[in-house]
Amino acid sequence: MRSKSIDIIHEEHRALAAMLSGMNALVKSIAAGRLEPDFELLGAMIEYIDKVPEVVHHPKENDYLFARLRARCSAAVAVIEQLEAEHAEGAARIAALRAALENYQRTGAAGLADFDATLKAYTEQEWHHMNTEERQVFPLAQKHLTAEDWAEIDAAFVANGNPWAGPAGDYAALFTKIVNIAPAPVGLGG
Repeated sequence: MRSKSIDIIHEEHRALAAMLSGMNALVKSIAAGRLEPDFELLGAMIEYIDKVPEVVHHPKENDYLFARLRARCSAAVAVIEQLEAEHAEGAARIAALRAALENYQRTGAAGLADFDATLKAYTEQEWHHMNTEERQVFPLAQKHLTAEDWAEIDAAFVANGNPWAGPAGDYAALFTKIVNIAPAPVGLGG
């Protein structure tokens, strides 16, 4: 059974992947001397990653999808515990990314390598995390959850409306800001 919530989670993963790919492309261009660092843009991208996946996405996975699957499939418990631990580490990992950006801004070019390494580590962890959910958790959920489980999970995810818009459109405004100031091909800015 394909559920609305699986589709929503998949789309949220794609949006996060696009943001991380954009950040990595910007840093690569800065390191190559094709772009000057735009600390406002990089900071806005980190804020977006912090506010959307960490505040909206991960709690819904924990409280609904993982909770229902844990109750239905003992084989999923170990991977769910791993993913929940990674969710719990999210704030510290975002703080490390922010600190590396602040160090880069304070020290100039000397801080770029550390920021790049921190961003790459964050990105690799997120790719691994999303792939684990999509390749291990989703198939188990589709096999073991009942129609009633899916109705509850779907209701929770659909209730978000567009979680990327956030309260009063805050996240949508932040996304629009990022797209407008990021240079092509990441965004529309100069």
